[in-house]
Amino acid sequence: MSRLTRITSYSRGDDDTAEDSMRVGLVGAGRIGTAHAAVIRDHRLVEQLVIADADPLRAKRAAESLGVDSLDTVEAVFASVDAVVVTAATAAHPELIVAGIGAGLPLFCEKPVAPDLEGSAAVLAEVERSGAAVQIGFQRRFDQGYGAARRALRTGELGELRRVHVVTADQAPPPAEYIPTSGGMWRDCHVHDFDMLRWVTGREVVEVYAIGANRGAAYFGESGDADETAAVLTLDDGTLVTVQGSRYNGAGHDIRMELAGTESTLVVGLSGRTPMRSVEQEVTFPDGEPWPNYWHRFLPAYVAEIEAFVEFAAGRRENPCTVAEALEAFYIAEAATRSRAENRAVRIEEVRAR
Repeated sequence: MSRLTRITSYSRGDDDTAEDSMRVGLVGAGRIGTAHAAVIRDHRLVEQLVIADADPLRAKRAAESLGVDSLDTVEAVFASVDAVVVTAATAAHPELIVAGIGAGLPLFCEKPVAPDLEGSAAVLAEVERSGAAVQIGFQRRFDQGYGAARRALRTGELGELRRVHVVTADQAPPPAEYIPTSGGMWRDCHVHDFDMLRWVTGREVVEVYAIGANRGAAYFGESGDADETAAVLTLDDGTLVTVQGSRYNGAGHDIRMELAGTESTLVVGLSGRTPMRSVEQEVTFPDGEPWPNYWHRFLPAYVAEIEAFVEFAAGRRENPCTVAEALEAFYIAEAATRSRAENRAVRIEEVRAR
């Protein structure tokens, strides 16, 4: 029995304690990988978790801290599990996805699919050729607030959508060594905003005009990146979208989406922990401790995302984020990157035509 057949057979059982439970491998024992590993380890459908990393010692330390097993090579993991979670460096994503497909494994991979369009398109072609089960990690799809906004649009609560404002601002920048291989602010950070824009509104972006500034550490500019960003996007129905981002939002981690329609306006990410304050008299909201980083802000969504993958790998639900959908968000990020570099508006069709 193949591993995919074995998992499907297991998923038909009525009891989560069925004897034939799932073995999951995690490749990439960095910060987010270790955090994901704890969720996988505790999932009711997971019998065993094994960890591997390009640095076997790091994999061993992560495994010991979690009370699970590690293996010295990725190949050993792929040969011994029923599903794989990839949280390795972005440059390794295409190779690992293709290897997982070759091994017949359902696979979860943190965004992006690849560092560039060519690599992303090549992976998509392999997924479509093989019919492989590959989920890409856009955790905001599992956030309660974004889900509520999506429903509000579809039920007519907002009326006709007229404008959207999006903010993604980190309290502190990533380390200098991360930036040269990150793909830049638009591909690394705002790609989450672009995925959410499509997912929440159900519309497509047709044009992007993006700018950026270097106001912080020199290593951003040295890598051709920006640490402060802004953009105007036009959707296929004429709706205007503004996007703002920062690597230096000292007040705290700020992730918001404002949607204004002809009947109502709503905001995702506005809570007692939103890192802002009003100067109006007798207004104390928000008044909670600001979010320090993305993991704390989206912890329930990250947990739900991994829950969804395990169930998807077990044949119990549809793929919540395909490679094709991830590529659509990457097209927008690529257009924004080109727009900033060339100081002009870029249509998405230009990027698709590459």
